[in-house]
Amino acid sequence: VFPSLAQAQASVANEVYRELDQPSVFLFCPTEYCSSLCSPSPSQSCYLLTLGQELLPGISVIWTGPKVVSQELSATLLEEVEGVLQRRPIIWDNLYANDYDCRRVFLGPYTGRAPGLMPRLRGLLLNPNCELQANFIPIHTLGSWFRSELESCAHRDHAGMETAAALGDSQGPQEGSYSPQEALELALHDWVAEINRQALEPGR
Repeated sequence: VFPSLAQAQASVANEVYRELDQPSVFLFCPTEYCSSLCSPSPSQSCYLLTLGQELLPGISVIWTGPKVVSQELSATLLEEVEGVLQRRPIIWDNLYANDYDCRRVFLGPYTGRAPGLMPRLRGLLLNPNCELQANFIPIHTLGSWFRSELESCAHRDHAGMETAAALGDSQGPQEGSYSPQEALELALHDWVAEINRQALEPGR
């Protein structure tokens, strides 16, 4: 019926989206959901180009970055993805995911994400460790990153440039307003306090 996989997927997604009265949040995960799955590249992928043209504008597209588990995310890559999909992507961040190897648990701070990414995103989802209690540091440090991004956005003028004078810092927020090490120390401090609080509860 359809000349390509992308056209088939877009047609079905659009039909479901309309049937649900075009909800404010509707997520579509493409078959090519990271750069390493694209041939030859995201900007030259016929599959992604077709999705960008065919999917209705209100449908959000999920993207994991350069790889399924991406150690780094850059504004350059997100610009490329936005251009081909004709919309800002929602990042499905697998930085902490351990469902593919449950012998490992990831407890480091949220890191490897370039400052100033938020204006390039439609949203961000964090895929955590399978072990619930192990996600205190990942989620806490993600919160610190998110706050620093909000503060960075708040100091941009209407032209989209950072206003260094308002910051009182000649380097501006792009020079590391988010510190993974500081975020980790803050998360550890709060986690110890939470562990101590739970230890004092009756029956613990």
